[in-house]
Amino acid sequence: MEAWERYFVKELEIVQKVRDTQVENIKKGAELIADCYEKGGIVRIFGCGHSHLISEDVFWRAATLGNVHAILEPSVSGMSEITKAGNVESLEGYGQMIVDYHKVQTPDIMICISNSGNKAVAIDVARTCQERGIPTIVMTNVAYSEYLKPKHSTGKKLKDFGDVVISNCSEIGDSAMEIEGFDIPVGSTSSIPFLFIQNSMFAYAVELLVKRGIQPDVYLNGSLKANFADRVNSHNGYIVDKYHSRIRNL
Repeated sequence: MEAWERYFVKELEIVQKVRDTQVENIKKGAELIADCYEKGGIVRIFGCGHSHLISEDVFWRAATLGNVHAILEPSVSGMSEITKAGNVESLEGYGQMIVDYHKVQTPDIMICISNSGNKAVAIDVARTCQERGIPTIVMTNVAYSEYLKPKHSTGKKLKDFGDVVISNCSEIGDSAMEIEGFDIPVGSTSSIPFLFIQNSMFAYAVELLVKRGIQPDVYLNGSLKANFADRVNSHNGYIVDKYHSRIRNL
């Protein structure tokens, strides 16, 4: 097979492994999300480096809950000055400052994302939330995390600070394959299973809420304004107004 097809095969294998092994944890995470919504909390999502991309996928996004807050911390997101961000995400204590700044508190919950599970900022975000009784969902690669030597002074990884821990079942080293004649593996594998996990979890949370008799705030796709401007503006505008004062970057 050519490399493009091998990549498809590998990613589909990984997603299937997630489905086969992580369903109970996905459902537990969805329960926490549904409980958070029912209690009037905000679902805070944090990931540093490329993991921030996962948090953005359900923030102010069509078909997702309105009470979601992606914490897009500029200093560790890699959106600019990316190599500096790679150093900042290793600073212990910084994660607590992020939690404090955004005033994360019950009935909020935290979803913390890191493929390696070995970044100090992500570990400290989850650790701080757990210490304060804030339910915490960890999305990581458990096998890769266990493979890596710990960098945090506690000797622990992100997976050690989750009430629910969901593995993306991705490859160690975050690469899908080797190319004959080339000695660096290619084809990152972590983002796609993360997106499957996250979106399936939120979809199930909505189903749980509806079964509880609750009609949750879910955004319509903004592009539909081309055909249904009044409905989309009214619907989405109501959700934005409802949460704007509680989500700093909405």
